[in-house]
Amino acid sequence: MPPRRFSCLYFALLALMAPAAHATKSAYVRVNQAGYETANPPFQAYLMSTIPESGATFSVINSKGATVYSASVGPLLGTWSNKKLQYDVYSLNFTVTGGDVYTISVSGPVAASSPKFAVDTPDVLYSGLLLNTLWFYETERDGPDYIPNALRTAPGHLNDEKATVYDTPRLNSNDLINTTATPLTSADAVINGSGGWWDAGDYMKYVETTSYAVALMEIGIRDFPHQMGPFAPVNPPAPPASVSYSGSVVGAPLSSNFSDEARFGLKWLMKMWDDSSKTLYYQVDNSQDWNHFKNLETEYDIWTLPQAADDYEGCTPDYFYICYRPVFVSAPAGSGGKAEKISPNLAGRLAAAFAEYYQLYRIVNPHLADKALRYAEEIFALADTSLADPAASVYGGTCSSGCLLTILPFDGYPENVWDDDMELGATELYFALHSSLQSANGELPADLPVSDPMHYLSEAAHHAHNYITKIYNKGYEDTLNLYDVSGLAHFELYRALGLAGNPSGLPVNQSTILTALKNQINVAITQAGTDVWGFGVPWQNGDTTSHGAGLSVMASELYYLTGDSSYDTYSQRWLANILGANSWGSSFIVGDGSTFPNCIQHQVANLAGALDGTSGGTPILWGAASEGPASAATSGVVSGMILCPANGVDTFAVFNGNDGAYNSSELAVYRDNMQSYSTTEPAIDLTATSFLMWSWRMAGRPAELP
Repeated sequence: MPPRRFSCLYFALLALMAPAAHATKSAYVRVNQAGYETANPPFQAYLMSTIPESGATFSVINSKGATVYSASVGPLLGTWSNKKLQYDVYSLNFTVTGGDVYTISVSGPVAASSPKFAVDTPDVLYSGLLLNTLWFYETERDGPDYIPNALRTAPGHLNDEKATVYDTPRLNSNDLINTTATPLTSADAVINGSGGWWDAGDYMKYVETTSYAVALMEIGIRDFPHQMGPFAPVNPPAPPASVSYSGSVVGAPLSSNFSDEARFGLKWLMKMWDDSSKTLYYQVDNSQDWNHFKNLETEYDIWTLPQAADDYEGCTPDYFYICYRPVFVSAPAGSGGKAEKISPNLAGRLAAAFAEYYQLYRIVNPHLADKALRYAEEIFALADTSLADPAASVYGGTCSSGCLLTILPFDGYPENVWDDDMELGATELYFALHSSLQSANGELPADLPVSDPMHYLSEAAHHAHNYITKIYNKGYEDTLNLYDVSGLAHFELYRALGLAGNPSGLPVNQSTILTALKNQINVAITQAGTDVWGFGVPWQNGDTTSHGAGLSVMASELYYLTGDSSYDTYSQRWLANILGANSWGSSFIVGDGSTFPNCIQHQVANLAGALDGTSGGTPILWGAASEGPASAATSGVVSGMILCPANGVDTFAVFNGNDGAYNSSELAVYRDNMQSYSTTEPAIDLTATSFLMWSWRMAGRPAELP
């Protein structure tokens, strides 16, 4: 479903983009800038031209200048159009032995050449890019346990260690806080809300996105221990020489072991759960302006480094909620000590994150692991599963009643499905109990509410069946991303059913789940058949980068489960789409490729980093997955922003399918401009599918479950 992510500029005026001047005759070669895997020829590149290229030929040239492959330009695949230009897109299929860096040169009516690209093994191609992804999360750390690097020189938001809790305020139709007596109503609690990752380019912190990122990260550590876990190489293979991406960043770690990062995220989630009162706190910081207190500043009104917040502008009354960031409670503890129900999307993914921690660390850190497992079971049991069938509002963009709890405001992250989250949570609880009972000591925490793993397998099957009935059977399939985790939950449940012997009597079995996964990816394959680049979701839907990586992961899952090599081909194709094989010839992950976002909407990257790639040795936010192409480009500034690009020139305008008008129904627009949060803002959830994508491509299969 098309997301509507809020950003630092949600209040900004939206502006039309003026098309850049261009030549009438022009041609471009588009390649996968991450490179091509030697084991999977022929390799796919593309020629796009404003005039027919009949009779054109192309050559593949190695690093020594020798031609190693040549052929005629392949068939016309289709056209990519905007209001002034139409590009013919042709296939360039080629085969080389690999182990080198190459370029493609086209000779014909309009000559063109490609960026440099590598052809090599997955470990060589992707290990540096996985390392970049870890760098991004380390740089996003908030609180005292930050990691110094070229972008981060001080901790931020230390006042969060004693943060006041407030009730969720009422919002009016313009998403302004509409309280009148006081700006916010205290819930008479103070918690330690420090730590955690910033959600995106701003400094908000959400349980919604953090629990998603932690759950995926822990699954990656468990399933790919030689890529993301304790057995990750100390010195990952370096990318081939002369390719512009880098796996050896100054200040970055020498290993792609995500273990410390996953623990960092989980410890913040534990702070957001008060086990004694069974109370969930779901958000730190506020982005919404006040209807009746117009002088009060909020997160989206400022632009600064994180260390400036604790004493921002002297903490005068207008900046009170900048210095002393509010925490919002999902629901206060119930009367008579009765715990309140928890929104099932948050309950499911929190249970998954806590249960996965137990799977990973029950031996090496049993005290914290036991606590995490208890939290997982308690939170799962408190899920409010009485919410009505959400399918009617999945694509409607409204939520008149029974809204899931996401963030404040709901339409910042309008999640509308939750059985997928509960399926994932129940499956990870099954794995946790099963792994412990299969171990040598076979002991579980003494005070655990449920000790039978089959209880949770039954719960997972129930929610999987509900999801299939509510979503698949009504044509609302989505791909793995923040809003829908079924593409991962189904894979996990398939494996759990296998561990249990694929028992009868449950509402689903392995065959049911495999069919569901196939149906889900078939929607993407059908969509790919309508797109000249073969992408599996419409480019204008938004969150393009995350969806592309999620599609690649799901296709890898199906290749592993079925052995059908066509899924492996799609996995590589969809990876390529978000890394340069597209209309714009750009990777949408910072630092990954020869052309990537330079002007991301991110306060630290904008104020402390490079604004034109890597010139002058100034760092970039390596590994950050940006939004990518969307239906619109946004604009607007607040004080303190460094405009980027400084000259305002939109180098990608000539390739856009529309002129940037908001909610355009035409083809997508991509704008590399720090004002355009809709296309260049990175986020922890957007990047979460990346590390799984790289790991799947390198490992080929997950580790065996205990």
